[in-house]
Amino acid sequence: MMRTTLVIAMIVLVAGCGGPEKKNDDFFTSGNRDADQRAEQRVAKTEQMRGEGGGAQSSKEPQKKKSLYERLGGEKGLTAIVDDFIPRALADPRVNWERKGIKRGGVLGIGGKPAEWQATDEKVNGLKYHMVQFLSVALGGPTKYEGRDMKEIHKGMKITNPEFDASVGDLKATLDKMQLPNDDQKELLAIIESTRPQVVEEKNQ
Repeated sequence: MMRTTLVIAMIVLVAGCGGPEKKNDDFFTSGNRDADQRAEQRVAKTEQMRGEGGGAQSSKEPQKKKSLYERLGGEKGLTAIVDDFIPRALADPRVNWERKGIKRGGVLGIGGKPAEWQATDEKVNGLKYHMVQFLSVALGGPTKYEGRDMKEIHKGMKITNPEFDASVGDLKATLDKMQLPNDDQKELLAIIESTRPQVVEEKNQ
């Protein structure tokens, strides 16, 4: 099933959390320890810079835990996140979402075809549409994901760890702008982080 394939790593990226949910500290995670730690560190760093943190918040309150999809506002909430995040990431040269100067194939950087992606209105709208679908499925929503497999989509793009880090930083900026609760941010970032193996090809950079 597409849901299992997309979230077996992330995502990102991009489908339901593979296997039973595990609890790490005070939030439910993607099930990927490295992804959980990266998400925790990113949120903690922001809290430290603001002089916040330390609050154990609502994790110990006796109430039914809604899915992250519900807590982020369903499709409407995810659309708002994606609408802010995509332009932010496209404008960030550290991400190089358009893959300028990158070639698919070739040997030792010689030959190959340009991997550049033209950010036309039609393509950007399609990207937003599939990203909302992806997030909905990954976060427990009722939507079906109609896009391609994460690894297939990013094959040959030669995405590096610093580029992936920059895109996650842009997403964190969007979540901060929307003033989403830290626990929800950690859970979403952990899921996105778990897609790193499917997205990043140039791991040594």
